[in-house]
Amino acid sequence: MKKVGIVMGSDSDMPVAEKAIERLKGYGIPYEVHIYSAHRTPEQAKAFAQGAEDADFGAIIALAGKAAHLAGALAANTTLPVIGVPVKSSTLDGLDALLSTVQMPSGIPVATVAIDGAANAAILAAQIIALTDKELSSKIKEERAKAAEAVLAKDAALNA
Repeated sequence: MKKVGIVMGSDSDMPVAEKAIERLKGYGIPYEVHIYSAHRTPEQAKAFAQGAEDADFGAIIALAGKAAHLAGALAANTTLPVIGVPVKSSTLDGLDALLSTVQMPSGIPVATVAIDGAANAAILAAQIIALTDKELSSKIKEERAKAAEAVLAKDAALNA
């Protein structure tokens, strides 16, 4: 199975990254976690992205706040899917990170989830990997069915 790279711009992003890690563990997807900054360690970030495909990664999740150029910097150096997670900061409540992550130039896409949406980033990474892994695809479908059942049970309880 392909693994997922989780790259944070700072160790302060770890509480958000934990949500992705938890999801990936639940799916049984191997992962690696790194701290590389688009601004403070650009060469290391570039080297990671350039070597990710050969290192058997299937997707990269990039978490960053404020200027949040990490996802774009990684995407510029790989053709693997990059999923950006804008991280909420004290400055503009994460809106700055959201706009920095989502506004990519044509030809260098970054899939972007909600501010602090690391769990959805992990689910999206799992869906990408599941394109070639039937067992993982089944796990995701089962999870969706359970979520639907839970909503319908709440509806039934409300209307009882």
